Amino acid sequence: MRPRFAYLPQLPARLRRHTPVALLFVLRWLLLGGLVGVAAGSASALFLVALEWVTNWRELHPWALALLPAAGFLIGLAYHYFGNRVVRGNNLILDEIHAPTATIPLRMVPLVLGGTLLTHLFGGSAGREGTAVQMGGALADQLTQLLHLRPRDRRLLLIAGMSAGFASVFGTPLAGAVFGLEVFLLGSIRYDAVLPAFLAALSADYVTRAWGVGHTHYPQLASLPITPVGLGCALLAAIAFGLVARSFATLTHWVSQQFARLKYPPLRPVVGGVLVVAAVWALGTTRYIGLGVPVILESFQTALPPQDFLLKLMLTALTLGCGFKGGEVTPLFFIGATLGSALALVLPLPVALLAAMGFVGVFAGAANTPLACLLMGLELFGVQAAGYLALACVVAYLFSGHQGIYSAQVIGQAKHLRLGRQQGKRLGEL
Repeated sequence: MRPRFAYLPQLPARLRRHTPVALLFVLRWLLLGGLVGVAAGSASALFLVALEWVTNWRELHPWALALLPAAGFLIGLAYHYFGNRVVRGNNLILDEIHAPTATIPLRMVPLVLGGTLLTHLFGGSAGREGTAVQMGGALADQLTQLLHLRPRDRRLLLIAGMSAGFASVFGTPLAGAVFGLEVFLLGSIRYDAVLPAFLAALSADYVTRAWGVGHTHYPQLASLPITPVGLGCALLAAIAFGLVARSFATLTHWVSQQFARLKYPPLRPVVGGVLVVAAVWALGTTRYIGLGVPVILESFQTALPPQDFLLKLMLTALTLGCGFKGGEVTPLFFIGATLGSALALVLPLPVALLAAMGFVGVFAGAANTPLACLLMGLELFGVQAAGYLALACVVAYLFSGHQGIYSAQVIGQAKHLRLGRQQGKRLGEL
């Protein structure tokens, strides 16, 4: 008697072998990604709540800015005596992905969390992505020894941790996942990390929202067809975004090199803090300190003066270059959105569209992550102006050159054929 369903075609042997392997991989990373998501999402929720509190307190007590140098001294002391290995922040995580050596110390989490909150409490111009990414990477790496993971799995775990941190702090799971895949290898993506990155990013975003923590809401862009005039204006704006992104990365690294001349590291943020306080006092406004989210939202409503992006760029480069903690991304959002808003004075495109293009374009150029930035634009501003957002990200990425805010990025694929000799090098080596 013929077996039941014997008339059905049999699966090829190769497919029969591959299916259980793929299923095991999915189930394994569903568990690991979930663990990373719970840890990173919870850490980001705590961070965002605390950051909102310190920001509100600072705005009610403007005199606190005078204590920024003292806060810098505390941050410098903490990293000098307890965080020599973790002081490199995101670059340490990138180095561990490229050449694993030792588990990232768990003390990175309280150090970067406390340092960032102190920076914002007393008026430094910094962001939040660096904190979330470092916490996500450090927390994820603790699973390496706990679960006795292999070096290959550890790389995927670190990528997943970075994705989870980024996704949960901005509420953009798709952008967060691709950010982790793009950021460590310029011009290339590791496809074996796609599933871990997406599972961790999605779960981290869900956990942060489950804690009741919300995110900034940005205006949805209206549909606008691409015309020859619109295309030309978009290209001009995107070139400006790329050049400004390159300027920001170059200035931040230069400031860091100048402060490195001070042999006692805890004094670096003290001197930098004095300069920031003096600059804010001279300007007569606190518009350019902290995250600057109100100004970002304002840039979508009306054309802002050109000095807004320039002053934020210089204050952020000074704050981060001297040793304060936080991140570059939200200040880059500020710089890009206000630059795009200012360009509305001379380019015949809607101010909201140019602000959104600058928001993602400057970030794409500075972080060398054009696909993640495009997805972020779609998640935050809608898909109606996808073509313009794509142009902003890709062209800004090309015109920013082999510069970036992460010196440990390795060039996997040069941006231009004539720069092919730089392939395989770290940005910090150029």
